[in-house]
Amino acid sequence: MKSVLTIAGSDCSGGAGIQADIKTITVHKMYAMSAITALTAQNTTGVYGVLEATQEFVGQQLDCIFTDIFPDAVKIGMLSDSGIIEVVAAKLQEYGARNIVLDPVMIATSGSYLINKEAIATLQSKLLPLADIITPNIPEAESLTGIKITTREQMLRAARQLKEKIPGYVLIKGGHLPDAADDLLYYSDDDTVWFKSERIGNPNTHGTGCTLSSAIACNLAAGHNMASAVEKAKAYITGAIKANLNLGKGHGPLNHCFSI
Repeated sequence: MKSVLTIAGSDCSGGAGIQADIKTITVHKMYAMSAITALTAQNTTGVYGVLEATQEFVGQQLDCIFTDIFPDAVKIGMLSDSGIIEVVAAKLQEYGARNIVLDPVMIATSGSYLINKEAIATLQSKLLPLADIITPNIPEAESLTGIKITTREQMLRAARQLKEKIPGYVLIKGGHLPDAADDLLYYSDDDTVWFKSERIGNPNTHGTGCTLSSAIACNLAAGHNMASAVEKAKAYITGAIKANLNLGKGHGPLNHCFSI
């Protein structure tokens, strides 16, 4: 059985964070492991509190995982503290982690900021260069590049700028575009794939980014190339949204049990 590690925060309401990741990995018939970076008090209506783990404890979790059940892929989500980011980066390098999918979680679906400016700078300098793929949505890509994105051309310009900072792929998710929902997978001007996506009329998208990045990690662990891994992950996320699960009073979660 392939194994996938998620390094992320906990969502007590179950729709995002490590809970979404573990459900996604399990439905892909892989073994899920988690290193928890923070506890959050949140639900479908917003984030109401964050309790960070210590740097030492995050490092201890990673030591326990990598020295016992070495993961075939690693998904990284919420890292709200510069010190934690540095520890995660150091451990990934120490153990030679492979198939690293970085979802630069900065802004929750509800609009709440989950990371401070200092941590964003550390994320860019320490962690982005280790990723095989990063998966920002448009607000996150704007935050990382300073480019206002409302068109496909601006997505491409932002992807080029982000690619200068990393050896791997850039996937900018286009769900926030005003007139489309196309995603851009970028490695170079000669290696660019646009995934045309229908805009699904379902407001229940809590945890979409967590789920997509975990699905990509699963497909990389299974041996797919990057374009195929993203394509398969997008098919899963589309089905999970279309399943029309309706829970909670705000932006509800996807149906992670959607059969792939």
